[in-house]
Amino acid sequence: MMELDKDLFCDMVKFYGNAFHLPPLAAKIYSYLIFDFERKGVPFDEFVEVFSASKSAVSSNLNLLLNLKIISDFNRIDERKRFFVMNEKFMKIRFGEIITRMEDELSILNKLKNFRKTTDESSAQKFEIYQNLFQNNISNIKEMLDQL
Repeated sequence: MMELDKDLFCDMVKFYGNAFHLPPLAAKIYSYLIFDFERKGVPFDEFVEVFSASKSAVSSNLNLLLNLKIISDFNRIDERKRFFVMNEKFMKIRFGEIITRMEDELSILNKLKNFRKTTDESSAQKFEIYQNLFQNNISNIKEMLDQL
């Protein structure tokens, strides 16, 4: 079993549960995997034991995390057990989705601006600031992802 900082673990469970809209056990599993710093993987039975949860509850929450691509699994050559780790590619996936949503919203706002055809300088100026904020954030996130 891994060594945890219980207060930090509780903070992480709350944060990731809210950030990723995860049920409590899925948030605990994900947070627990973050403490696997060497990425050796955590076997199914360890989750059952650590969280005193039923096998079916652990299984369904692991499947949820796998389907969301938040975690991944692997088998070792010499064992039948599956091991679970954080998905190293998840950050790229997550921020790629954020970029897509921002670009989609920016597109809708541009269509709305063209439809509205306002001559109000204050309104146009606020839109310009909002549009620049989107474009700058999209550029910054893309630049960060290119470095990963």
